[in-house]
Amino acid sequence: MNKIVIGSDHGGFEYKEIIKNHLLALEYEVLDVGCFDKSSIDYPDIALKLCEIVNRDKIKGILVCGTGIGIGIAANKCPGIRAALCHDEYSARMARLHNDSNVLTLGQRVVGEGLMLSIVDTWLDSKFEGGRHENRVNKIIKMEGEK
Repeated sequence: MNKIVIGSDHGGFEYKEIIKNHLLALEYEVLDVGCFDKSSIDYPDIALKLCEIVNRDKIKGILVCGTGIGIGIAANKCPGIRAALCHDEYSARMARLHNDSNVLTLGQRVVGEGLMLSIVDTWLDSKFEGGRHENRVNKIIKMEGEK
């Protein structure tokens, strides 16, 4: 069984719940780091929890906020994380194929529900190509160590 971690702030709560149910139907083991209702919460706290699990367990993660921007910025501050904000299937596929993205960020207020699920499926189904892209990803990883 594939394992994945998901999280959201209050602005992405509804989509997180939809994604969780979708992944469970696909027989994923889903770890939910919150939030657990529509009460206001700070997205950096959720991003940090999720990223710690992604790094520790070497699994993928999905984060949702209103736009996907803030939670993605926060996630990308964590070493080892390559969070990609995707608004379409092409970006989701390229995030995995060329950038070895390990976290997908989405905006509940930006894309419709059907498109959102298609983005999730595309991102999960795409595999890193390696090759010339591996050198580039390794340069990003090296940049993290130079901070």
